[in-house]
Amino acid sequence: MPYQWVLFDADETLFHFDNFSGLQAMFLKYDIRFTQADFESYQSINKPLWVKYQNQEITADQLQTQRFEHWSQKLGVSANTLNNEFLDSMAEICQPLEGALELVQYLDSQNIKMGIITNGFAKLQQIRLERTHFKPYFSLLVISELVGVAKPHRDIFQYAHEKMGLPVKSNVLMVGDTLESDILGGNNFGLDTCWLNTHGKAHDGKIQPNLEVRCLGDLLAQLKAMNCKAI
Repeated sequence: MPYQWVLFDADETLFHFDNFSGLQAMFLKYDIRFTQADFESYQSINKPLWVKYQNQEITADQLQTQRFEHWSQKLGVSANTLNNEFLDSMAEICQPLEGALELVQYLDSQNIKMGIITNGFAKLQQIRLERTHFKPYFSLLVISELVGVAKPHRDIFQYAHEKMGLPVKSNVLMVGDTLESDILGGNNFGLDTCWLNTHGKAHDGKIQPNLEVRCLGDLLAQLKAMNCKAI
């Protein structure tokens, strides 16, 4: 196999991230039926905050609290408390994507080291790895909240690369579902990239991955084929 390391994004790459269900479960504690309209209103605030976070315009703490300011005022509960309850709810409902376990087990059997680079938050990522029993497979966990910079910024990839022991970049594959953070960041740092395009999204070709797959099973098949050629 041409790769010594495979790096993964977390949300919607290894694990389902159903924030609507997470928010619904969280708000049930306050006897609130969180509707699709409520979710769309939340996302109209949340999504621009994520863009600002990735562009280093706001901090992780600002993102996590500002997205709940409306509900904080409505419920008389601190935004920080609501955010923590939301992360707890997301941890409760977390599930690996189909094919994720088979993929990491195969890579482990081939002595390929694995890491995660995520723009998510430390509390959720660490609990999720433990509850899904994925933790032993990963030698590296890089979380933007702890590093202080998010994908696609070069510095988070540089940080990960140093923690990996500075392997040759051509021997590292970055896998993710988001062109603008995972693939662009990996490309700019000189890594091979694989876009997990689960929903068959079209794109303009400005950000070009080395590989594109529709599911993790497809990636597993391609990596097995590469391994056969290497042998």
